[in-house]
Amino acid sequence: MILRAAALGLGLGLVPLAASAQDVEIGTGAALRGLDKINGDTVDMMLATGESAELGNLEVTLGECRYPAGDAASDAFAYITVRDPRSGQPVFEGWMIASSPALNAMEHQRYDVWVLRCRTE
Repeated sequence: MILRAAALGLGLGLVPLAASAQDVEIGTGAALRGLDKINGDTVDMMLATGESAELGNLEVTLGECRYPAGDAASDAFAYITVRDPRSGQPVFEGWMIASSPALNAMEHQRYDVWVLRCRTE
């Protein structure tokens, strides 16, 4: 019964939310890192918004990179699309968080991609 009352209170806006939205700024690009899981090679990709780079036989495209306002070196999150040009289908499409890449990880048998930081220049 208490749980139902709490849910009703949240639904009516009677209980303040514990977390508030964080102000963010949009970077001009992002630094991403790719890993070839077979041979252990890594490659750093410095992409501008809308730009693509190759990672083996995959194409990595940066949609947008955001970071906490006033702290570009802090936790970045980027919207990226990874495509296999042979099939044209996305292998991954979505937001990735630099501090927690496993929250929305790319599932690929050979390659891994994660966000390092946003670029501001």
